[in-house]
Amino acid sequence: MRALLCRLFCIVSILAASAGAHAGQITVSAAASLTNAFNDIGRAFMAQQPDVRVVFNFGASGALLQQIDRGAPVDVFASADEFTMDLAQQRGLIVAEQRRDFTRNLLVLAVPADSGLNLSTLPDLTQAAVRRVAIGNPDSVPVGRYTQRALEAAGLWPALSGKAIFTLNVRQSLNYVSRGEVEAAFVYATDAALMPDRVRVAFQVPTTTPITYPIAPTVRSANSANAAAAQRFIAFVLAPSGQAILQRHGFLQP
Repeated sequence: MRALLCRLFCIVSILAASAGAHAGQITVSAAASLTNAFNDIGRAFMAQQPDVRVVFNFGASGALLQQIDRGAPVDVFASADEFTMDLAQQRGLIVAEQRRDFTRNLLVLAVPADSGLNLSTLPDLTQAAVRRVAIGNPDSVPVGRYTQRALEAAGLWPALSGKAIFTLNVRQSLNYVSRGEVEAAFVYATDAALMPDRVRVAFQVPTTTPITYPIAPTVRSANSANAAAAQRFIAFVLAPSGQAILQRHGFLQP
């Protein structure tokens, strides 16, 4: 019920933000892990493009997809995995020919900064001292899907899924481990770097596929007065200036 209320609140917030929108305002729905980087990109973009106002909506990629599918007025979609963007493309929600990969990330196991546990490999998570592990819900959170596939490849998913505390997005996993509410959390390297005084990286987790982030304008945007502004924002993200901001936040070149 809480998750449903959160999704409804996000949709209402988008509708409210766009109620007084003009042709120069766009709404960008982006994966939670992009929050800090995209906020900086938005400020830099608007400084260069004063006729465009960017409104951001951050959350789990799967939840954002559902909002768009239900008619939320979104102009640009940036997801944390190809799977979610593939679904958006299959449902005819994005302009497929304008879809681009714009950055990459790494999966890591994060632990509280003061943790005394010796965790250096995935099998170490099976020890009894590890009681709770935060994992994004694989049904809607890309970091959770990357985690599940990594654990399945290591033959550990059945053993560790029983310890899982499933979260609504990667930032919730980060918050849990930063407060010591779980012994470990699977998060992106960029998220772990946000709290160096409260979280440390135990090790990098090998993934079965690269962690790439695609971006695309929505079909709704392409058929509106916002089409040009949405394309300009995407071009800025892909340009050296946008890429420099992403890399400053720890993201990798696409």
